[in-house]
Amino acid sequence: MKIAFFTETFLPKVDGIVTRLTKTVENLVKSGDEVIVFCPEGCPPTYMGAKVIGVAAMPLPLYPELKLGLPGPAVSEALDHFQPDLIHVVNPAVLGLGGIWLAKTNKIPLIASYHTHLPKYLEHYGMGMLEPLLWELLKAAHNQAVLNLCTSTAMVEELADKGIQNTALWQRGVDTDIFRPELRNEEMRSKLLGTHSDEGSLLIYVGRLSAEKQIERIKPVLKALPQTRLALVGDGPYRQQLEKIFQDTQTTFVGYLSGQELASAYASGDAFLFPSSTETLGLVLLEAMAAGCPVVGANRGGIPDIISDNKNGCLYNPDGPNDGAESLIEATKKLLGNEVERQAMRNSARLEAERWGWAGATAQLRSYYKKVMQDNENSLAA
Repeated sequence: MKIAFFTETFLPKVDGIVTRLTKTVENLVKSGDEVIVFCPEGCPPTYMGAKVIGVAAMPLPLYPELKLGLPGPAVSEALDHFQPDLIHVVNPAVLGLGGIWLAKTNKIPLIASYHTHLPKYLEHYGMGMLEPLLWELLKAAHNQAVLNLCTSTAMVEELADKGIQNTALWQRGVDTDIFRPELRNEEMRSKLLGTHSDEGSLLIYVGRLSAEKQIERIKPVLKALPQTRLALVGDGPYRQQLEKIFQDTQTTFVGYLSGQELASAYASGDAFLFPSSTETLGLVLLEAMAAGCPVVGANRGGIPDIISDNKNGCLYNPDGPNDGAESLIEATKKLLGNEVERQAMRNSARLEAERWGWAGATAQLRSYYKKVMQDNENSLAA
């Protein structure tokens, strides 16, 4: 198959969407497919055998890390030269709308996928009143596709409830060869602790430092459990505000880590806290679980697909008293309070992660592609 991706998010950016896309591209190429990726400029010219076309882009004012690609004639020319069997638009925005238009104009089968819960982000930027409008825009874009893939059962249901048609689940994946418990080590733990002593439990967070991640919800945990330390791994537009919020706590801002360093960071923590209630999946939770780090996540969105409460991690209620603080504290206490139970959760978390390899997720995606292409051929022949 010849697959063309249109995405507003790709390398060199680091996030869960990019991880899913790069692993998908890698496994598609391994399966013998030809792949081209259209994404914002600044990207590498190729990736794992796929051609990557950078498109002029402008940063989103509220979120400068996210760049909106502006498709021009060169995109159309490159697509004509590639002659794809199918177009896959990831989180359709400006560049994605160009992909939709090109698919419709050239009668190429179109799939879209939903990864970022943008309507729920708005309230964290003081724009909650625009949520109904954004849903209408998303519905108009996604309903151009013959199939809309979501990364959790909760998102499949929510998009269907909002009027987005032909939704299906694109199963999760994680690299259990990279993320594994054996990478726990004192050198990385020391880096995560920074200037703070290793006298209590080390909590870690990995991901973007942005308002919608609700990272400030971890502060009451540190206050309630004074022997805990916190390492925030990642960076983003909310870092300066978070540095002020956590300035009187034993918190280390580690910055971005990748590869084996990131895997070692997960494995070297005592508990992974992920307070966000806006996640469509929460890939970092799977990575932490693969590394054998017990996890706490919100009982919202795609997270309950990953965490079985009190078995391979703990869920907290983000709508509970004090913005969920009491529930988050109690969930963290469960993870840290009993070494035997925590070790059992570590083992269960690793076993859960081992069920979800990227090869399996890509095989499922290829089956969706083949069905869409076959249905398109049948409709043209009718």
